[in-house]
Amino acid sequence: MGHGHSHDGGPPPTLQAAAARRRAGWILAAILLPVTLLTAVGMILLWPGGQHQDLKLSSPYAAAPGVSFDTGKVLSVTRGSCSGGPADSSQSSQGSGASQGSDSQSSQSSATQGAARLSTCFTAVTQPDAGGPSVQVLFNPEVSASDSVHAGDGIRYLNLSRVQQGAVQQGGQAPAYVFVDFVRTFPVAVLAVLYAAVVILVARWRGFRALLGLGVAYLVLAFYLLPGLVDGKPALPLALTASTAILIAVLYFAHGFSARTSTALLGTVFGLLVTAGLAFWATDAAKLLGIGSHEASTLINTSGTISISGVVLCGLIVASLGALNDVTITQASAVWELYELSPGTSAGRLFTSAMRIGRDHIASTVYTIAFAYAGAALPVLIIVMLYERPFLDTLTSAELAEEVVRTLIGSIGLVLAIPLTTLVAVLVVKATDLRRHATEDGHDDGEPHRPHDDALAAIEGAVLTRRELRRRR
Repeated sequence: MGHGHSHDGGPPPTLQAAAARRRAGWILAAILLPVTLLTAVGMILLWPGGQHQDLKLSSPYAAAPGVSFDTGKVLSVTRGSCSGGPADSSQSSQGSGASQGSDSQSSQSSATQGAARLSTCFTAVTQPDAGGPSVQVLFNPEVSASDSVHAGDGIRYLNLSRVQQGAVQQGGQAPAYVFVDFVRTFPVAVLAVLYAAVVILVARWRGFRALLGLGVAYLVLAFYLLPGLVDGKPALPLALTASTAILIAVLYFAHGFSARTSTALLGTVFGLLVTAGLAFWATDAAKLLGIGSHEASTLINTSGTISISGVVLCGLIVASLGALNDVTITQASAVWELYELSPGTSAGRLFTSAMRIGRDHIASTVYTIAFAYAGAALPVLIIVMLYERPFLDTLTSAELAEEVVRTLIGSIGLVLAIPLTTLVAVLVVKATDLRRHATEDGHDDGEPHRPHDDALAAIEGAVLTRRELRRRR
């Protein structure tokens, strides 16, 4: 999301502002250190015991003796029927009675076209990466229908030639080389390098630290959350401890150890608790069992310790972390900037001013979440649309209910996190009492030296000068 959080470009803080930040850091440390300690203890108690190591799934790339998965580059592509006949055989039966069957043909035209596309397969002349003569690789109808196979593509294919004694697809024989997947290493690596380069180029050292925090988040997910779910650990405390650990790493890595960051972390933890509570209730109330997908069925058949509803619950919580982090760090920075510009502002007015910024953030971020989830679920949305079901039934169907609940819970947690973070930030900055320590920058008149005092003094001087000139005239 395109919301900037940087506050390094402004002037350096005054002495009393720096002292206030230090005092705020001590106040926040008294709250966050117990939270961090509790998170660490929870992770130790819930750390996976290794039971999942005995659970193994057959790799989709495991092959029988004599069969291998090879890679190669497509040299050329030819189109033909999957059954070996002409590609257009499915369209050759249009009789002369079109006038009496026009309505029937129009209603079935889409289905006929779809069947025709699925009856057409690509056969690619492929040069194996291991060397040797080129081979004929057959693509399945679904990939062929996408028309995305081109010369130069890297593919992974099943090599059955040794089992079939070098047979190729002729007559009724099975094909000797069958497409499995595309080789995507190069484009994905290019995007990853480009992403890291752009982040570091624009955000510089902070961007590099943010990438390090992302790496820590991956480690928490890979070595704690996922194995814990496989071991059957309770989902709610598992998700809370993992999410809190991720937030601590991401926020401090990206934004450094400061009162602003600690304020944002505290507000994010509050928002996380709200989101977790809503997710825990919604998972049971909306019966989000997560059993409608092939992946869920695979997990259920693999182990009886894996709770699919627990997996759904963890997904609802983890999905909200990015948006929560975004809005809380922005709100914390807004409160600090407003306060340091005018330390004499009352807590109520400071909260109101910061919430005006927060409302704009809410308006932009809420539909950002909705669009992100809608984009990820577009295939499901299209399928459900074609069912021609009532709109309410569609939204509450098994296919969409999880996405709808995830969007609603994430949005509620995000909206509530903004006032919570703003309130925490206001309480912290007011507790530092900047005015009491105004003499630290050389002012002993009991009034705070605000960053814009010099400008105000210059304006007042200009006004007094004009009045003096008028009197003399």
